[in-house]
Amino acid sequence: MNMSNTSSIVVFSLSGFNATVNYRVTLFSLTLLCYCLILVVNVSLILTIILDENLHEPMYICLCNLCINGLYGTAGFYPKFFSDLLSDIHIISYAGCFLQIYVIYSYVKVDYSVLVLMAYDRYVAICRPLEYHSVMSARRTAVLVSLSWLVPLCCEVVVLSLTSRLKLCGSRIQKLYCENWSVVKLACSTTTANDVVGLLVISFYIGHVLLIGCSYVQLVKSALKSREGRKKFTQTCVPHLLCLLNVTAALLFDLMYSRYGSASVLQSVKNFMAIQFLIIPPIFNPVIYGLILTKIRNRMIYLFTMASQRVQIRLKH
Repeated sequence: MNMSNTSSIVVFSLSGFNATVNYRVTLFSLTLLCYCLILVVNVSLILTIILDENLHEPMYICLCNLCINGLYGTAGFYPKFFSDLLSDIHIISYAGCFLQIYVIYSYVKVDYSVLVLMAYDRYVAICRPLEYHSVMSARRTAVLVSLSWLVPLCCEVVVLSLTSRLKLCGSRIQKLYCENWSVVKLACSTTTANDVVGLLVISFYIGHVLLIGCSYVQLVKSALKSREGRKKFTQTCVPHLLCLLNVTAALLFDLMYSRYGSASVLQSVKNFMAIQFLIIPPIFNPVIYGLILTKIRNRMIYLFTMASQRVQIRLKH
């Protein structure tokens, strides 16, 4: 990123932590527990899918990528958050701030891309079952999964390249982490290009949601025609819809707060609104799929039972 012609800002201060001073030990304990839970549920699901060849199907490969992305995104927030909770000084370097923005917001974009791919997979499986294996071949699945990562990652590079060119007249970010719009608001130069690109990116991902909506109209029509179709829809599409609603609701809170947040709202409420998309989706996505998808649930129960038996045998010896 080009950092010439920018301001002389070297570090940013994260003022969102001012509201955590009185209960940071409790907050640290709760978020550490939350992060450990995120690691356990996502890693468990990833390993279950990787180790079982019967789960090497497009839907499960997409789910595996959804969990990997959850680990990627939360890694951009939690380690720095823990460090800040234990510190009296809440600052982040210019480069560190941009890296955090990149990881957190490319994670959100990848989430939507993978959810679109999962919707397409379900559409082909239910509406065009006879063509499923030819349409969702291993090669095409690999290409689509690669694009679901590459497009969001490149998109975020463009957004941050524009932000890095701005001359900044402030260094105070009123959040617990760095966020692109918060940095743009500190600019003392024109931000027209950032605003236009920002709207284009938002429109692009609203298009993702509409695409998923259209696919589900077709899915519902097809599912209602047969008992088998209804069963397949309930087992595989309901968790997908729950995940979509989960991440969309969490992200809308953050987006509305970032752009239209009121100064009268308590900082602790703002903090929760700002980080819930880094808490709720990474936990609930793998849990929803792990509980509802029969193949995954049975496989996880089997692996857990086998592991328990091995531990008991070792303890006896």
